[in-house]
Amino acid sequence: MMGTNLRWGLLGAARIAEQALIPAIRAAGGRIVALGCRDAGRGQQYAQRNEINRVASYLDVVQDAEVDIVYIGLHNAAHLPWALAALAAGKHVLCEKPLTLGASDVDQLIAAQRIHGRLAMEAFMYRFHPAIERLHALVREGAIGQPRLMRGAFGFMLENPDDPRWEAALGGGALYDVGCYPIDLMRQLSGERPEVLSVQASYTDRGVDHAVSALLRFGDVRAHMDCAFSLPFHQRFEVLGGRGILRIDSPFVNKNQETVLWRGDCAERFAPVDAYALMVAHFQRAVRAEEALRYPLDDAREQAEAMDRVLLAMEPSGAAAV
Repeated sequence: MMGTNLRWGLLGAARIAEQALIPAIRAAGGRIVALGCRDAGRGQQYAQRNEINRVASYLDVVQDAEVDIVYIGLHNAAHLPWALAALAAGKHVLCEKPLTLGASDVDQLIAAQRIHGRLAMEAFMYRFHPAIERLHALVREGAIGQPRLMRGAFGFMLENPDDPRWEAALGGGALYDVGCYPIDLMRQLSGERPEVLSVQASYTDRGVDHAVSALLRFGDVRAHMDCAFSLPFHQRFEVLGGRGILRIDSPFVNKNQETVLWRGDCAERFAPVDAYALMVAHFQRAVRAEEALRYPLDDAREQAEAMDRVLLAMEPSGAAAV
């Protein structure tokens, strides 16, 4: 595949794909050749808006000989079966986070990847933003001394009652959708697996978490994470060390806006950039064997294990409905 324009098939007529992944694929030189959608009428409208020539079933897309990479933007519970199907059909897979709903599920993907010789990656686009890469570098260099505390939050008002993220059976909930971001960054910065000290969660009357607060420990670093579907939009992340503080006020969603990394009172400004396009470009280079995959499935398993630990410590669904 070296030197070729890689061909993509999309599973799901998702808003995130329309707003972010489709432009990113095209900006990175990829071609979108097929869309998988359960609703043919909706799929045709979506395809026409986004200049995609072919609409088919999910299965037809993953088995299409003209598709090199499958992007999975379906509800969370559908990630594992369709990622397995795509790998079995000889496709590379870029799948929205969370990649799976449990660490043991990632083991199935690791086995399938080994058998079929294809790559799979969890689509955490924020990791590729230059401000996040700079944050990692400053922590590694000891710019604030030994990190002692991390704080991260991400939330918004999910007002559509029909959104699949309100369905427990579909892998819904605020922790899976937005809590995964600060947990992932804490894990990446510390290089440690979390110990869960305490968790408080609030649930809907259908047993889906809409707000979660967790106190964690990553090695010697304590961490506090908040996420929600029931608060106004907010996001932030900071690392406190013995010699200073690093903070990013827009760490997770910052497409095409200036991003500021604060080191105490000093601001380091990053010009607007599309982190989705940077992620897609990297994945395509890895598919072409031009560079190693930065976030292989072993990393995805560690992320799923971290999420499992927080979920295990949460109250039973419905116990704290508000």
